[in-house]
Amino acid sequence: MATGWAGDGAVQDQIEATVQDGVSRVQSRLPHGSALEHCAQCEAPIPEARRAALPGVRLCLRCQEAADRAAVAFSGYNRRGSKDSQLR
Repeated sequence: MATGWAGDGAVQDQIEATVQDGVSRVQSRLPHGSALEHCAQCEAPIPEARRAALPGVRLCLRCQEAADRAAVAFSGYNRRGSKDSQLR
């Protein structure tokens, strides 16, 4: 297939770069460092099992669930402006 000036693997390289960017973005949102013993928002104690399972955890389960719901509510994706949404 003729691709103009693009190299043979240019499309695959772009796909891999997009995937790696997504993985890097998710990894950057993971907590780092030592876990807190008390929630950074409500001061509730964070159970030892949660601290052991998630190194660097900063929020109790209740506050984390609220933060996750808020993050899902705002995806940052403009569906009105996307061509895909106009085709449906």
